[in-house]
Amino acid sequence: MTTRRFIATLTALFICVAGFAKEYHHRLTSPNGRLQVSVAVGEQHTSWALSIDGKEVMLPSRLALALCDGTVLGEGASVRKAYTNTTKGTIEAPLYRQATVEEHYNALTLQMRGGYSVEFRAYDDGVAYRFATNLKAPQVDVADELVEFRFAEDYPIVIPYTSGYHRTPYTSSFESQYTFGRLSDVAAATEYGFTPLLVDVGQSGRLLIMESDVESYPGLFVESLGEDYGLRGVLTPLPTAMKATESGSLYPAGYQDGIIAKTMGTRSYPWRIVGWAESDTDLPLNDMVYKLAAPNRIGSTDWIKGGRSSWEWWNGTRLTGVDFPAGINTDTYKYHIDFAARYGLEYILIDAGWNKGFDLMSPIDEVDIEELCRYADKQGVGIILWAVGALLDEQGEQVCPHYAAMGVKGFKVDYFESQEQLTVEQTYRLADVCARHKLLLDIHGIYKPTGLSRTYPNVVNYEGVFGLEQLKWTDRTKADMPRNDVTIPFIRMAAGPMDYTQGAMLNATKSDFRAIDKRPMSQGTRAHQVATYVVFDSPLVMLCDSPSNYLAEEESTRFIADIPSVFESMVILSGKVGEWIVTARQRDGVWYVGGLTSWEERSVDVDFSFLGEGEWSCQMLCDGVNSNLTASDYTTRNCTVSADDTLSMPMASGGGFAMILRKTGECK
Repeated sequence: MTTRRFIATLTALFICVAGFAKEYHHRLTSPNGRLQVSVAVGEQHTSWALSIDGKEVMLPSRLALALCDGTVLGEGASVRKAYTNTTKGTIEAPLYRQATVEEHYNALTLQMRGGYSVEFRAYDDGVAYRFATNLKAPQVDVADELVEFRFAEDYPIVIPYTSGYHRTPYTSSFESQYTFGRLSDVAAATEYGFTPLLVDVGQSGRLLIMESDVESYPGLFVESLGEDYGLRGVLTPLPTAMKATESGSLYPAGYQDGIIAKTMGTRSYPWRIVGWAESDTDLPLNDMVYKLAAPNRIGSTDWIKGGRSSWEWWNGTRLTGVDFPAGINTDTYKYHIDFAARYGLEYILIDAGWNKGFDLMSPIDEVDIEELCRYADKQGVGIILWAVGALLDEQGEQVCPHYAAMGVKGFKVDYFESQEQLTVEQTYRLADVCARHKLLLDIHGIYKPTGLSRTYPNVVNYEGVFGLEQLKWTDRTKADMPRNDVTIPFIRMAAGPMDYTQGAMLNATKSDFRAIDKRPMSQGTRAHQVATYVVFDSPLVMLCDSPSNYLAEEESTRFIADIPSVFESMVILSGKVGEWIVTARQRDGVWYVGGLTSWEERSVDVDFSFLGEGEWSCQMLCDGVNSNLTASDYTTRNCTVSADDTLSMPMASGGGFAMILRKTGECK
């Protein structure tokens, strides 16, 4: 990161003292002048508010950090010193949605009497604050944190709730579909909401409630304030102990009263973020979580390679036309390796069942990991192993060097389903032990990203999304995957990459869809599935279906295989939350365009003004004329376009399209 930092009194910030109220007011403005944070520090409490283009959209919202010794930071506060700074620079962003992230913010730090400070930052795409402590005690117990977001009106909100099966009010798979409503509706919810979530403030833009740099501390749920139009943060209490399930995963056996974290006396706390976008199409480009995360801790990232992966779990290890019994065995995985090599895929993923019991050092007799690594290496394919997260955490110092020496490239870890302090700490330990042995980490069954992929760039994916696996068991009356697919890029994806696991070759219309565990299908068209490889952020992306199905669908499989998983730049060409999206990404001078729609059939215009000069060959995979009747129907065509052109692209119900554009003369 190259950064120019200076301390100065910003022209956009002033400090005034209202002596009669004994309340100190501070204001901080974003570099472009459109966002303004107003901070009030008084004898009773500290609060902050947000205005956009002069209109207050977030009313004074209190903030405080309560310690178990009775100290409440932020209440009865007294400012010892206030100072400002501006930072402008560039962050290198390996495996992120673009190669670099431009960072420019104004900051206000209020050093309070009592050994703590509150820092506010204002970027052009959002604002944030966090506590930092420098207490005499080396360790402190945190009782709770007061996090409020009070809004000026009953704005529309798009929010996920912890609905579905969970063991306690604070445990969840974080794989919920989004609920569309208003802030006043949150009060009627029977479950906690979680971030990221979207608040539509009309002509003032869109707000994303998020958090970043959550380390050794619980993640944030939200509930209604119960008054006005607002949300209040809910933080999981510290578990009394962790209990193992039959699968080996851990979950809280109970919770301690009046404590959310045991932590260091000197530290910074998570960033509370209100991201901002002028319109829906700016939402997927919001970088607030990444910019506020702790910097890279692992040094060189040259060894970290994203890519596409074959995967056997979604399709139930089913193969056809082979001369061996398909299943969790060496022959099946060699077949996956051959398939990956044929299409230039970088990896295969060996999912659950390859090891004996709870011992990651002991593969079952039917799976020879060492032989598979040798076989894969000869064909330029890497192997990733699945593991219960708690087991890899327990055995990692032995397991990671053992399999790294064998040639394994990484681990997919699973079954977290909580965001209390102990689980958060577990993810950092796993990221660290894998990084030390140059192993990728794909975190499944987990809460949303909070910037760990910047701190540990070997963390290539997070689940925390209603992904395609849900269609193995979710009835059609409860799953609306096309709408989900045009919602998550605007909200969930802003927090970080998604382990969505797409690529179904059996595609169904709304009426034809059935949840069949061992013969799963997608909702929506084949072109919709292909387009997700462009639209979704997934540095490690799955081809979830059986190699047998892909081999039978050579044309669409080749198209998928031509789309990389890591890009250099990205633009959103059009879209509306919950309705449609058209995304363009670029790598090595080649542009990739993907369009998705909900169950609503529509046509969208693709404006090619993002292209450079000259003519470009355009290879397309689009919905077929019969896609509304047979969702697997698609068509391909080629044409030549330039930056002056616009194409009208029809999409069937649950449909989509994908394009690959190369400069004329550079066609593959």
